[in-house]
Amino acid sequence: QVRLVESGGGLVQAGGSLRLSCAASGRTFSRYVMGWFRQAPGKEREFVAAHNWSGGTTYYADSVKGRFTISRDNAKNTVYLQMNSLKPEDTAAYYCAAVGSGSIYAATDYDYWGQGTQVTVSS
Repeated sequence: QVRLVESGGGLVQAGGSLRLSCAASGRTFSRYVMGWFRQAPGKEREFVAAHNWSGGTTYYADSVKGRFTISRDNAKNTVYLQMNSLKPEDTAAYYCAAVGSGSIYAATDYDYWGQGTQVTVSS
């Protein structure tokens, strides 16, 4: 059974940092792109960042470029999202996901999802 489990969310002041983790289990994800999405209340789920597990290529939404960094630890089958200079508009539930084929930017193309972790940034 495939499982993606996020952790690391919480409450932080504007300008602060958080690191999210996504532990993957149940299969080999070397051929998958691992992505992070977020969804704020009343808004659609939006792409944040993605990491080509085997090749190391990274992708970012313009809104987080230069502030967020996605990385992976192959030995731990874990993907991280380091979030710096957080803003109140970053407040959302953050989801880890894996896609085997299709667009890395489209949530509908992803095959597996975690349960989400809440990030709240106070002003």
